[in-house]
Amino acid sequence: MHLCFMIQVEQLQFAYPRSEFQLSIEELKIEAGEKVAVVGPSGSGKTTLLNLLSGIIVPEQGSVIVDGQTVSAMPDSERRNFRIAEIGFVFQQFELVEYLRVADNIRLPYLINRTLSESSATRERLNDLANSVGIGDKLKRWVHQLSQGEQQRVAICRALLPEPKLILADEPTGNLDPANKQRILSVLFEQVDRGGQTLIVVTHDMAILDGFDRIVDFEKFRKPNSLASPEVAV
Repeated sequence: MHLCFMIQVEQLQFAYPRSEFQLSIEELKIEAGEKVAVVGPSGSGKTTLLNLLSGIIVPEQGSVIVDGQTVSAMPDSERRNFRIAEIGFVFQQFELVEYLRVADNIRLPYLINRTLSESSATRERLNDLANSVGIGDKLKRWVHQLSQGEQQRVAICRALLPEPKLILADEPTGNLDPANKQRILSVLFEQVDRGGQTLIVVTHDMAILDGFDRIVDFEKFRKPNSLASPEVAV
């Protein structure tokens, strides 16, 4: 059977400057449409993987191929445009813009990348997403007026709005109570199943793993004797 890979990582080597952290991935392949959970202890490089896949950082050696594009070989500006247009990234720290209201934070990819074009369908989808995660009544609020959990849901809506082929989520349920955890996971799974998207979720929460197609334990990719702090490589 012919497999269509969304992600192919080969012979990858990465280390942070002035740190003993080293990440070594001989091969990692993820099929298009897979829902993959990445687990492992703090400091094993899970967040680093998401940053490599999105082109925020590049490896010292090896290749990172996403949807047929060699992201690791792109110049900075090309990686940035590729990330905004093709990847939905739910950052662990949310990365919301304080001077924008909730609705504009959700539609931010359309404001900063001209390759994305807004339409009435975009606005309808924005409203539907916001309602599905329980923030439909908060679209006109400022970010600082939201709780941590509500801010996290804004970040998730922003990642999903452009319907990217790949969604990367760094601890997307980390600030949520049990009820909202399940609500968010249901939205993520529903969206990727409907659009045939690929989902990669970094998590420490073993209670949410049942809905994933595959679990990748990241400890095996970290070289022994490395001493990176959790703040640098998580």
